Order: sequence, then structure tokens, then C-alpha cells
Amino acid sequence: MDAFYASVEQRDSPELRGQPVVVAWRGARSVVCAASYEARKFGVRSAMPAVRAERLCPQAIFVPPDFVRYKAVSRQVREIFARHTDLIEPLSLDEAYLDVTATKSKLPSATATAEAIRAAIRAETGLTASAGVAPNKFLAKIASDWRKPDGLFVIRPHQVEAFLAPLPLGRLPGVGKVMEAKLAALGLATVGELRGWSAEQLEQRFGRWGRRLHELSLGIDHHPVEPERLTLQVSAEDTFAQDLRLDELEPHIRRLAEKTWAAHQREAAGAHGRIARTVVLKLKTADFHTLTRSLTPALRPASASELAELACALRARVERPPETRYRLVGVGMAGFVDQDSYQAQPDLFDQGAR
Repeated sequence: MDAFYASVEQRDSPELRGQPVVVAWRGARSVVCAASYEARKFGVRSAMPAVRAERLCPQAIFVPPDFVRYKAVSRQVREIFARHTDLIEPLSLDEAYLDVTATKSKLPSATATAEAIRAAIRAETGLTASAGVAPNKFLAKIASDWRKPDGLFVIRPHQVEAFLAPLPLGRLPGVGKVMEAKLAALGLATVGELRGWSAEQLEQRFGRWGRRLHELSLGIDHHPVEPERLTLQVSAEDTFAQDLRLDELEPHIRRLAEKTWAAHQREAAGAHGRIARTVVLKLKTADFHTLTRSLTPALRPASASELAELACALRARVERPPETRYRLVGVGMAGFVDQDSYQAQPDLFDQGAR
């Protein structure tokens, strides 16, 4: 979807159309959830501090996010996808992979399917979407950004290597600024230049990730579209109005533990019946360093209060001076396992003892 949250706001409030809209709460600790294309012209981007967005675009109209409304539109879009295929892998409220190798709609090509989906989204939601059509997921992702907004771009199998060759290495999935700098130190800036290194050379330099880099440079990606992605972690976090010391965080940790526990219970009651064993405490210092501490106890937490106790105890593992201040705290649960197998473990131990 194109500038999804901002586009929903502009659709529902005609006075916002054509205006630089920033979806965010105002405040020193707020971050931008979305920016309209009019705001993006001034350099405003998602995840940017709201105060910086305001400096870049003083005339921006700030709108507080309404996630209930965005989720409702997302469901509408998902229903349109489902008319064409059941192989839908959602990445977020506004983005998904679709495998249209064989479709319910019997359209003659993936391109025709993408055109039909985009037309239905426009007609039924009043919003625009951009699509990338390609032989695999990572190429489709790149293609989907190629002609935004309201665009369609197709990479056919015989075009893959020529399309990738001039791209900067940062366009490959998993190549962030750190890896890009390491590759630049080797004189590599584009995908085409990366192909000059063999899979063996890259593996020797970067381990298994080096072989993956070689495959990506050739446009190879065997990851299938996964309609059901199992939850890896549930969490809740909060950014404070003022930085706090570690010993001041307990009430915030307990409040977030309640939210995380509620999300965990929904996961446990779901179709897969999975439960988490690991407790995670996340902290971000005043100077933006992120710390995480985790613990997998012998007996998993059985209530929100137990989760809170364990999360509070993890503060003892934070090796920072007492005067260190923190701008954010989060509480999470991870290490999900099947509920039935977890409950069977004590019985197995009892049988072994006998």
C-alpha cells in the first residue's frame, strides 16, 4: 500500500488531500508512523522523531494514528488478495507476499493478477497500491518499490541478472549499513561487482552469509511464501516523557507485563496453542543504545505477575552505571513451544525417575 496510514487519513478527511500529512503524536518522544508523499518531499520518513519531522516540514499536519481504522482497511485488502490465492504471507498491515503460480481467478499471468488486485483495491477502498511481480520474494519486494506510488513493475526471469547488476548492494535483503561498509572496504559497491567473487570466496570471508550473498547477487531465492508464520515473540514497550533510572522502571515494567501477558494468552488460545518460555527485557538508553536481557526459567511464567517479577529481576543483569538513564523499556515473551509437548515434559521426567 502507498503511504498507507497517511493515505487512509487523506481519504477519510478531504481537507487533508494534497497536504503534507504526518501520522504521529506530537511530542519530544514521538516517532512518525507514516508520512504522505507531500510530506516526504521535505525528507519526512517513517520512524523519524516527530520533532525532526516538524523541523523539516513546519507546515506539516500532524494526525494521531488510528490503528483500529487501519486494521479494518487492511482486512479489506486481505479479502481482495484471497479472491486470487490462499498463499498470502503478510509482513505488516500494508504489505504482503502472494504466490500466484496458480490462482483461483484463473487470470493468464502474474502481471494480470497484480493489475486486477490493484484495480480492486482502488475501487473498493479508494486507496492505491504498488505491486512488484518477479520469480521470487526478494525480487518482488524490490520491484514493488520501483514505481511507487501507484505503480506496477515486472522483472521477468530472463531480466533478473541484468536488472540486479547496477543496483547498490544496500538493496539486497540483509545488507545493512555495517555489511555495506564491509563490502565497500573490499571495493564492492554494486551487485554486479559482487558477482566477481565466487561463492567460496564470499563464504570464506563471511561464513554461510557469504554464500547467501552470492545467491542473491544472481537473483536466487528459494524461500517460499508462507501463509502462516508462527509467532516468535510477543511484547509491549513504552517510551517515557522523561528519561528514567533503572530503579525507577518497576511500575512501567509491571504495566507492560500485563499487556504482554494478554497477548501471550491470545497466542496460547489460538489454533496452534503455543506458549512462551523465555522472558525478555528491552531497554534503550538516553543516548539510543539498545540493551536486551533474557531468561528461560525452569518453569515458565504462569501469570502476568510472575512475568513482571522475572522481567524486573532481569534489571540486575544490566551492567551500566546506576546513574544511567533510559528512554524506553519493553517486556517480551519468546521461545514459543507447543503447549501439549511442554505439558508432557514433567510426565516424561517422572517416568525416567521411576
